Amino acid sequence: MLKPSYPYYLASRPVAANTDLAVTDKFTGEVATRVAQADAAAIDAGITAAVNAQESLRQFAPWQRQAVLEHCVKRFRERSDELAMALCIEAGKPIRDARGEVTRLIDTFRVAAEESVRIQGEVLNLEISARARGYRGFTRRVPIGPCSFISPFNFPLNLAAHKVAPAIAAGCPFVLKPASRTPIGALIIGEVLAETDLPAGAFSILPAHRDGADLFTTDARLKLLSFTGSPEVGWDLKARAGKKKVVLELGGNAACIVDADQADRLDFVVERLVFGAFYQSGQSCISVQRILVHDTLYDALRERLAARTRALVMGDPKAEETFIGPMIDRREAERLEGWIQEAIHSGAKVLCGGRRDGVMLEATLLEAVDATQKISCLEAFGPVALLQRYGDFEEALRTVNDSTFGLQAGVFTYDIRKAMRAWDILDVGGVVIGDVPSFRVDNMPYGGVKDSGLGREGIRYAIEDMTETRLLVMRDA
Repeated sequence: MLKPSYPYYLASRPVAANTDLAVTDKFTGEVATRVAQADAAAIDAGITAAVNAQESLRQFAPWQRQAVLEHCVKRFRERSDELAMALCIEAGKPIRDARGEVTRLIDTFRVAAEESVRIQGEVLNLEISARARGYRGFTRRVPIGPCSFISPFNFPLNLAAHKVAPAIAAGCPFVLKPASRTPIGALIIGEVLAETDLPAGAFSILPAHRDGADLFTTDARLKLLSFTGSPEVGWDLKARAGKKKVVLELGGNAACIVDADQADRLDFVVERLVFGAFYQSGQSCISVQRILVHDTLYDALRERLAARTRALVMGDPKAEETFIGPMIDRREAERLEGWIQEAIHSGAKVLCGGRRDGVMLEATLLEAVDATQKISCLEAFGPVALLQRYGDFEEALRTVNDSTFGLQAGVFTYDIRKAMRAWDILDVGGVVIGDVPSFRVDNMPYGGVKDSGLGREGIRYAIEDMTETRLLVMRDA
């Protein structure tokens, strides 16, 4: 269970400044614990500490950074049940999904530990013409400096880890603002980091409300801002970030194509679509939102998918059998219910679901949805998926691209030519063949194009953003 209260972490130390931030159990709506909430002075102090720590962290050897990360892996394994229950309570994440996120947290820190001693440069041949005779070039990667991280509510552990772990591996001090609705996971990460030999001031983890957290974005002492969250907020932060490097991992309305050659494994395809569309109540930026099915399979897939969706258990996320838990709050559930009703009034057909009870929204399948409806062209971020037919593969590719988003796409096909064509044509950050776009492994490059953001997560790729190339040129005597 959760503790009665949690401190924030300022300059690597726990500070029980107050208990101003109430964190609710997302299923019951009751206050589950209270958290210290940072004000502008605390955030400024955290940034100052990060600036002051940058030189000592630069001198913190790669093997020492690796030791810190390996300690985290060990402690997260020991505290895995506690971490999973915290997720279940603060995020309303079904306990099976919560355990999966803890596993990914461990994987992310483990990969970062491996990468921390593999940050290398190269030898350059500068003799490209006679004037460069006798010159040699070398590069190395150096830490960019103090970083600012803002993480979202839907993966409170692992999406914070995708910022924190590469920063430690790269040697960058940081300040982290976890989502105010789900700060506990990040604070437990801070508790574990405080057990290590990281230099004083190397990290601060400071829950704060958005309207009081401008310094995370605007302070010129910070050299990088990494934000995961909604497109509206992300692009606004980029506009106000000044000269610092900005990495944005934003939203999507991910599409999945089911080709005509999938008749022999339709049950497998349906299982993966159900997982991709409805795991953790669809509150994932790569949740399957648009499903394009070839004419020859459409009727059979629709019947099986609707039946499988109706069978999903909705209820208390602490129960082992629960698949659909609560949305993050009532306002979000009401928003998505409204989008469903707007689509229905414009001619969409409900195949199953569509009803809401408080924060609980049934897993919902729609068909015949007009492409201009919000639930099609915006990010649903909830347990809703849309079915539509297609006749020609090129037509399906065009439909997937007809979106302001471009995070990931999935294609179920055996045809290698179609797979490669999708990789060539789809304007997204990643194409997944033989599975849903919701698939992610934590060492792969992950991020989007268009309104879905810029830059890439995945440990090695995040380290590239958190370091700069420094050149050395030597002239032979």
